[in-house]
Amino acid sequence: MDNNYKSYEEISEILKAISHPVRLCIVAGLLDKGKCNVNYMKECLDLPQSTVSQHLQKLKSAGIISGERNGLEIYYSVKDETVKKIIEVLF
Repeated sequence: MDNNYKSYEEISEILKAISHPVRLCIVAGLLDKGKCNVNYMKECLDLPQSTVSQHLQKLKSAGIISGERNGLEIYYSVKDETVKKIIEVLF
């Protein structure tokens, strides 16, 4: 056992951020597709745009995803390599 809890803090925060089923689905979908915008996600998830946007904001705040503007649209992708490894293990 390691009593250095600091080393586990980053992973714990990632797990908290992706623990919601919708956020987990968004991250897995982004890894599968590469990049997506909110309109595509809301259609796939069958959720209102505001709900999808709230989940994206939590993932972005946690540093898991990033957004790239292309005209009026923002395309999101997973930027955290640790998250990619976690999703691979889960699925």
